Amino acid sequence: MNGTEEAVFEGNQDTETPVLALFNTSTVARYIRINPQTWYQNGTEGDICLRAEVLGCTLPDPNNIYAWQTEPTESKDKLDFRHHNYKEMRKLMKSVNEECPDITRIYSIGKSYMGLKLYVMEISDNPGKHELGEPEFRYVAGMHGNEVLGRELLLNFMQYMCQEYKRGDQRIVRLVKDTRIHLLPSMNPDGYEMAFKKGSELAGWALGRYSYEGIDMNHNFADLNSVMWTAIELETDRSKLINHYFPIPEQYTSEEAFVASETRAVINWMQNIPFVLSANLHGGELVVTYPFDMTRDWAPQEHTPTSDESFFRWLATAYASTNQVMSNPDRRPCHNKDFLRYNNIINGAEWHNVPGSMNDFSYLHTNCFEVTVELSCDKFPHASELPIEWENNRESLLTYMEQVHRGIKGVVRDKDTEAGIADAIIKVDDIDHHIRSVADGDYWRLLNPGEYRVTASAEGYFPSSRTCQVMYDYYPTICDFRLTKMPKQRLKEILAKGGKIPKDLQLRLRQLRLRKLRVSTKALNQRRAAAAKRAKRV
Repeated sequence: MNGTEEAVFEGNQDTETPVLALFNTSTVARYIRINPQTWYQNGTEGDICLRAEVLGCTLPDPNNIYAWQTEPTESKDKLDFRHHNYKEMRKLMKSVNEECPDITRIYSIGKSYMGLKLYVMEISDNPGKHELGEPEFRYVAGMHGNEVLGRELLLNFMQYMCQEYKRGDQRIVRLVKDTRIHLLPSMNPDGYEMAFKKGSELAGWALGRYSYEGIDMNHNFADLNSVMWTAIELETDRSKLINHYFPIPEQYTSEEAFVASETRAVINWMQNIPFVLSANLHGGELVVTYPFDMTRDWAPQEHTPTSDESFFRWLATAYASTNQVMSNPDRRPCHNKDFLRYNNIINGAEWHNVPGSMNDFSYLHTNCFEVTVELSCDKFPHASELPIEWENNRESLLTYMEQVHRGIKGVVRDKDTEAGIADAIIKVDDIDHHIRSVADGDYWRLLNPGEYRVTASAEGYFPSSRTCQVMYDYYPTICDFRLTKMPKQRLKEILAKGGKIPKDLQLRLRQLRLRKLRVSTKALNQRRAAAAKRAKRV
């Protein structure tokens, strides 16, 4: 083990089962050369697949006289940097809630196949309540149970938010007061427990990735992309096409459908809370991907943009450009694709085809925009690496969350009653993707800086349009709408309540009847005149 000596370690024919090999003596080395050898005797058949993780500790370099230039391996934040199994995760979340009871709340959105609860930490100045005009934000981690860094980052993040809020950090205080934040650290707790038992050293590339039933949850959401593209191909009248809030196909919602209980729980969560922005934390690469994740014609990879391509690129860049590793121009690629060439962001379908992804479902079924963040080359980094990974991602997590306040927001109200109008459609000219107002009439439309013509419409109301200017400021532009009820709708509601028709509505209905009579009379006179001309010719 010194100089040019060699050590031979046997691997495993099963590419997913790692083997722990130890040097026969403690060794100090500047470089370690690894020569993978195929397990076939003649050395020519098959491909060689190697993933090697060398564990060791750094020693001071006697030639480095500027020790302060050495990269830090610790964090100044006093957080619980270690891997947490299910019980330890629950204990940590409870401790955060007890330390900051006024701004935190723990709730469960459902259970895994094995009965483990999917816990969410809510952080808000009014936990448990949707406040008018306040956007809802979520981070989801652990969809693939063996991609563990996102789970630990979110556990650290909730600790950090609590500590900094109590310390009076104005950036954190503003986020807590202006945003309702939801953190789901483990979407696939069953898979995580399998990977956790093996540990960082022996967890394979796929062990724990899938649910207990063997389902890849990032391919398990309803494929609404195909529904949309099929409708576009078949419908000749484009005015009848929808571009948002696509319904879930009936076959997907049946009890026989092969849908994970965890996936169903997250879909129900999405439908109950009006999320505006989200990120899905993964591992195994260093890149941020944005929708669409699915290619239109099932090609292996093809750039497939949404109508909000420019804003999704903004979102992806917001995370990637503030991540200390992604933004390092000297870093090496994780695997065989160099995402530095793409500024560490890429359209998901351009990387590889992912039908049934959570990102695409979120965009097509709800108001929420979502990206995927691949956090590190290693899916299961060693516990000693967690402090520096926190330092790499802390600013990115905050900056990305702040983007929920980008664009326009407002309330759509009834002009007469001032009551909020739910399900009003918000249309932005030249962007073929609408969003809708929620229960109290409030809405949020994520947009890049610029000037936009925006129209609000609702059933039974006359539509209203206005121009809204989006600035570079932290706060969104307020664009409220007051819609006038159509006379027929007013009459319908009054009669349903057994009320008396007011004089202004009686006058309006009389005017509408006279207008309709004039139009029909004019059309009738034109037909009579045409018939008379034909009779004269005969």
